[in-house]
Amino acid sequence: MPIPELVQGLLSGDTKSLARAISFVENQDQRSSEILKAVYPKGRNVPIIGVTGPAGVGKSSLVDQLIDLYRKQGKTVGVIAVDPTSPFSGGAILGDRIRMQRHGTDSGVFIRSMATRGKLGGISAATVDVIDLLNASGKDIILVETVGVGQDEVDIVKMVNTTIVVLMPGLGDEVQAMKAGLMEIADLLIINKSDRPEAEKMEMELEAALSFFQPGKGWRPKIIKTVATGNIGIDVLVAAVQEHEDYLVSSGELKKKNLLQSRQRMIDALEHQILSQILEEGFERFAIPARIEDIATRKTDPHTVVEEILKHFKVE
Repeated sequence: MPIPELVQGLLSGDTKSLARAISFVENQDQRSSEILKAVYPKGRNVPIIGVTGPAGVGKSSLVDQLIDLYRKQGKTVGVIAVDPTSPFSGGAILGDRIRMQRHGTDSGVFIRSMATRGKLGGISAATVDVIDLLNASGKDIILVETVGVGQDEVDIVKMVNTTIVVLMPGLGDEVQAMKAGLMEIADLLIINKSDRPEAEKMEMELEAALSFFQPGKGWRPKIIKTVATGNIGIDVLVAAVQEHEDYLVSSGELKKKNLLQSRQRMIDALEHQILSQILEEGFERFAIPARIEDIATRKTDPHTVVEEILKHFKVE
């Protein structure tokens, strides 16, 4: 299919065109650049919601229920499920989450699993581009579910408007270790599986933690209890997401967030292009394997090597 035809199909909401465009982006096909350039101006200010948290807390079940409620509201939904990469195939090992498969025949829902491919932060390098594709295809709500959360795994805030951190009772020391990082990125804190006995205790602990991280003015993260498998608390969660979106718009924070995210995106793209160019064109020219060995044996240091390479390499 010619690229202009694919772009036109994507913009008109054609699922096959969208799926093919995403594959081009994931595989770093050279055609992806042309597609992304064509669709970017067509993007709209739609809710982009990140869902993250430790393994086993029920993120997929929660996303499944969110899809269901948004569809009942008549909204179309795009979902990116970022999975750990299989060491054998390089593909996403969890596939398009089994729990979400009931939406597979719904033309108003598009679900795509993406592999992390080893990128720190639990976010695929292509995720932000796929968000653009879903946006341009006309999706009213975009959900991004990630593989985990921790001090170094907070990339999700660079690409979403609202960050939902999902926890569950009984995590114990794990929550204590992650608490600082969670408070920094969470707009909404979800205690899923809240029908468990420890739920009340966990709520008090999170409230206590929030008292230390509460900003002087602005948005204070909300704590919401849910039981995703029983569809309990989902309506409260959706209302809270809308409240946060309204806050971002009315306070001017959405504009600030967009500027910061755009800045980071440009920097990331520059780093990727420059590094790729140096590695591809300068691998033999600068004897990079030999220089790596020299660094390993301490005959030289990384800073000296980088300075020498940049001194002689012309970035076009």
